[in-house]
Amino acid sequence: MTRGVKKKANMLREKKAQIVSDLADDLSRSTIIIATNYQGLLAKQMADLRNALAKAGIGYHVVKNTLAYRAADQAGKPHLRDIIEGPVALAFGYHDAVNTVKTLNQHVKSSALSLQIRGGLLEDRILLPEQLTILASLPPREVLISRLLGQLQAPVGALHNL
Repeated sequence: MTRGVKKKANMLREKKAQIVSDLADDLSRSTIIIATNYQGLLAKQMADLRNALAKAGIGYHVVKNTLAYRAADQAGKPHLRDIIEGPVALAFGYHDAVNTVKTLNQHVKSSALSLQIRGGLLEDRILLPEQLTILASLPPREVLISRLLGQLQAPVGALHNL
């Protein structure tokens, strides 16, 4: 091998190592990861999707499977391998898991994208596409908390009225 070829191979190896490191960081910080099949999307549709998700604080990256597998192992999320197959893009939700799924779902529906959701990883639990749809239909976190507080206060109110 010539010196130029070796240097190029080393640079490529370093670039891949950096991609894996960045991806592992995203995986470890994420509360939910959603795997999608992006095939069939035009470049403009992909850019619009990325922008809409970025406004909601959600990362969206097309990843090579082998690099995603390495990053999943580094981040301690080996279950991610179960939802990655074929060409895949990952959505990373860093805060509210329900909001992440809702935002992705709403954009796909409103834009009539041919984006297929393959599954998700919530903490260490694999979610099927149907489960992600159910998660997207939940009310916002604040509404759930206020409902819970209302239910907890109901018995106290009933005792007070006796």
